[in-house]
Amino acid sequence: MVYILIAILIFGVLIAVHELGHFLAAKACGVRVNEFSIGMGPAIFHRTRGETEYSLRILPIGGYCAMEGEDEDSQDERALSNQGFWKQLLIFAAGAGMNFLTGLLILVCLYAGAQAFYTAEIVELNPDFPQQGEEGIMVGDVIYRINGERIYLRSDVPMIMGLGGRDEDGTMRLTVLRDGKKLERTLTMQTYTGEDGQEYRAYGFTYGGVVEATPLLRLKYSWYNAIDYVRLVRLSLKMLLSGTAGVKDLSGPVGIVSTITSVGKETEAEQGFAAALESILFFAALIAVNLAVMNLLPLPALDGGKIFFLLINTLAMLLFRRRIPAKYENYINTAGFVLLMGLMLFVTFNDVLKLL
Repeated sequence: MVYILIAILIFGVLIAVHELGHFLAAKACGVRVNEFSIGMGPAIFHRTRGETEYSLRILPIGGYCAMEGEDEDSQDERALSNQGFWKQLLIFAAGAGMNFLTGLLILVCLYAGAQAFYTAEIVELNPDFPQQGEEGIMVGDVIYRINGERIYLRSDVPMIMGLGGRDEDGTMRLTVLRDGKKLERTLTMQTYTGEDGQEYRAYGFTYGGVVEATPLLRLKYSWYNAIDYVRLVRLSLKMLLSGTAGVKDLSGPVGIVSTITSVGKETEAEQGFAAALESILFFAALIAVNLAVMNLLPLPALDGGKIFFLLINTLAMLLFRRRIPAKYENYINTAGFVLLMGLMLFVTFNDVLKLL
């Protein structure tokens, strides 16, 4: 039960932070905010200060920042729709920006006590490895890219290789760092004989160096981890669009709560509650970055969709001296919202079936 409550708290905080981003940006840009709400459903607390009503609602699964002129045309000079391009862009992107910063801050806190970090340094070569030496691979080289994908963390190496980081014939393009220089290498899987006499195919190198953590390195690895999470979203979308993964592989709130609960229980049983909480916080950082990226997709009803319409309206004003009427934009956003809710219901139903 405790992990379910933690999961709900994580969702509530991340959504509140997202809306807080819009709110702070709107206030900074002088836009009139009619209401700032945390949660959905009936209000259990509300108070009006100045021009804004602040409310806390019973369901901790949402929230909103209602700005003047956001969903309709308004004559108020402080309405969102009457602001310049850069102010609107800042306000629309601020929610995703706050989610990303939240994920990054969680990672900074998690890494604050780190004593060392693993790296993608090559530490050993198979004696029969055919490409040893100056023109090939040497111990001490650091894996920088695999088939064009940047390697930030040691864990990136198996992930990129597992997601198609090598060609079908086993050829892999590798970029390594040696004495500050980037060197391009092409490796092919070889057949080796193990100590048990059994043959196996591998590239023939072992990676995993260790560096002592410093304050600057902790910040660096926090940033690397956050960027890595962004890439995970990109690779997941690529798999979805290519058909490698299907809609049934998606997880909604129910699936995420179930995952958090499973991770928490399994980690607590093996390493204790503190380790379980740490694992959940890493997962929370992943969700925060995921929300940031997904909200910036140019889809109706999302912040990215609003930014897309902002760009279209800006071009329309430059070319035709007219903008798209707000009602038509609302029709598209409403249709997009209905489709997203339909997808969310399907994913939730699928999550429930998995649990059953």
